[in-house]
Amino acid sequence: MPDIATVILYVREPLASARFYAGLLGREPVEASANFAMLPMAPGVMLGLWARHDVAPAANVPAGSGELAFVVADRDAVLATHRSWQARGIPIIQEPVMMDFGFTCTGTDPDGTRLRVMALSGP
Repeated sequence: MPDIATVILYVREPLASARFYAGLLGREPVEASANFAMLPMAPGVMLGLWARHDVAPAANVPAGSGELAFVVADRDAVLATHRSWQARGIPIIQEPVMMDFGFTCTGTDPDGTRLRVMALSGP
């Protein structure tokens, strides 16, 4: 099976979403147009932002149906990310909390996609 190379989100405005994710990830888009934008998400993985109205075949899922999860080293890194997201005006839908898998908090991007930061616990 080939490796996953691109995660694609369906968004209202790819250029606005590209600006949001460039600020969040600290990486500039490698492609940007009115219908599609792409930027590096991690080594070897790209984030594609496709205009919802232009997706073919048409996507029949509501905005915010998915989640991007970011793993950080520890609880302090989750709290630092939470503060950073608040300062950026990112809506926080879950304040920092311990869950079964670790310490986490969740925000949303402009289209309602959930952004989870977590410090995993246990073996």
